[in-house]
Amino acid sequence: MPVRAFVLIQTEVGRAAGVARAAAEVSGVVSAEGVTGPYDVIARCEASGVDELGRMVVGAIQQIEGIIRTVTCPVVNLEGTSSTPERLPTSD
Repeated sequence: MPVRAFVLIQTEVGRAAGVARAAAEVSGVVSAEGVTGPYDVIARCEASGVDELGRMVVGAIQQIEGIIRTVTCPVVNLEGTSSTPERLPTSD
């Protein structure tokens, strides 16, 4: 079963844009964008399994110059929820 995750990335000061560009080039990274808050970049990843996800994070993403720390957040599907924004219930 495919595994999806968000990787929260802290970077050295002034390195977020370059880290986001480099992360976006990693195989399995669907998107990587700069954000504000305690993390500087969030990468959305997809892998065939947990082991592949681990190799992607440790073997490729964490090797990008300028990264200080990563936190990997696997996506879980809770009953009655969806991970796609267009399918989330609205408050109307």
